Amino acid sequence: MLSLSAWPLAARQRITGVFTDIDDTLTTEGAITADALQALGELKAAGLQVIPITGRPVGWSEPFAQAWPVNAIVAENGAVALIKHQIGLQPLSGGREQLSKRYQQDEGTRRSNYSRMYQVAQRVMREVPGARLSQDSPGRETDIAIDHSEFVHLPSEHIARAVQIMQSEGMNATVSSIHINGWFGAHNKLEGARWIVRELFGRDLDAEMTNWVYVGDSTNDQLMFEAFPNSVGVANIRRFEAELSHTPRYISGGERGAGFAEVAAALLHARSQ
Repeated sequence: MLSLSAWPLAARQRITGVFTDIDDTLTTEGAITADALQALGELKAAGLQVIPITGRPVGWSEPFAQAWPVNAIVAENGAVALIKHQIGLQPLSGGREQLSKRYQQDEGTRRSNYSRMYQVAQRVMREVPGARLSQDSPGRETDIAIDHSEFVHLPSEHIARAVQIMQSEGMNATVSSIHINGWFGAHNKLEGARWIVRELFGRDLDAEMTNWVYVGDSTNDQLMFEAFPNSVGVANIRRFEAELSHTPRYISGGERGAGFAEVAAALLHARSQ
């Protein structure tokens, strides 16, 4: 991982969109910090597309999709998107925005998967000592989450066992900085990014990958680090470094929200040159 200062000016000048993780990338101690929120606003005001992609549930994401200066939030590791739409007058004239929800899976598939997922969750909690559903589980529609570092602290061997159980049941499983997520389906953060670019802009993300940057902090960001030539880890990714098969190209000096603000500053500086 190279220092953020090694990110070439020419590469930064090509960036027109930002994908970012939320937990421990935008947030610090569970809340977005003022510098990270300001960074989102400045990126949006400069004309960049800003889209967080998270393992958090869609219900949890709704207030942030509404309040933050973003185009959309893709939740549940790529399964569902909350997209902003302007209604009424233009914003400076008193207009307001509303959200629409879009899914990658049809309703019947989601309903069938839901009961299967919670059967797996019950198995995990029976077989892994201390395993508990995440406290945000009531807002989840397409995946399950086992808490390992938010309100419960599981040792690494118990995390690995939970992942193994999910995978043995035919689920995809990833580990974020706080949760173990499991789901049925082919979606993931990278497929979610491709999907939302088609949904919002009618374009092929793979054809314009060098125009986007991804910012993340954990092992469940590895697909994004591998796919995006411009990828940045905030400094707290160091705690997962030994577990990463694919690391980000660059790393910020600051951790969490402060690190994201550094990435935004580097992009905004490049646009002013």
